[in-house]
Amino acid sequence: MLSDEDILYEDNHLIAVNKKAGQIVQGDKTGDLPLSALVKEYIKRKYNKPGEVYLGVPHRLDRPVSGVIIFAKTSKALTRINELFKNKSITKKYYAIIATRPQKKEDKLEGYIYRNTKQNKSYVKTKNDPDTKFASLSYKLMSKSEKFFLLEINLHTGRHHQIRCQLADIGCPIRGDLKYGYLHANKNYGINLHAIELSFIHPVKKELITITAPLPDENIWKVF
Repeated sequence: MLSDEDILYEDNHLIAVNKKAGQIVQGDKTGDLPLSALVKEYIKRKYNKPGEVYLGVPHRLDRPVSGVIIFAKTSKALTRINELFKNKSITKKYYAIIATRPQKKEDKLEGYIYRNTKQNKSYVKTKNDPDTKFASLSYKLMSKSEKFFLLEINLHTGRHHQIRCQLADIGCPIRGDLKYGYLHANKNYGINLHAIELSFIHPVKKELITITAPLPDENIWKVF
């Protein structure tokens, strides 16, 4: 069940939630209760809505990732915010904890990503071909602790497992991400990748909206 503390932003058109690591956004073959169902239940309970509650899903976060995710409360809002994502008009900022210092303090990573659906895993390729999609992100080293480094990442494209595979490709897998080469799982089986901020022009109100998700209440994040 969601509480008011889980809600980062809400108006008549949109609702944004601070997703926890391990939650799935939409239903899948696991049969686990998805976050979208919890948001529907929250809206239904809060506003005493009869019948089925409408909720559109314009984007997703990987199951082991935490942070801000936005849903549409009307079909009109869904159509318009889908256009924002399609046109790359939404600024997406992430924080990632890694154990290997990158060679450059800041850099832009560009390449082509191949998605292996059987493995549910993506790979960075140097050449474009019909099975790949162009991927781009920028990172900046923000802080360091005794063992780890904190990166701020601006995501320019939204490819499958993009941040995870591009960081792994430069030898910097995200803490806890066994799929992409980190040696140990985190206790909660999530990974230390957090969608910290979404910023965009509201599709209906036409004003700048910036939604920030507080970091998970975990000791590793408190180090930074």
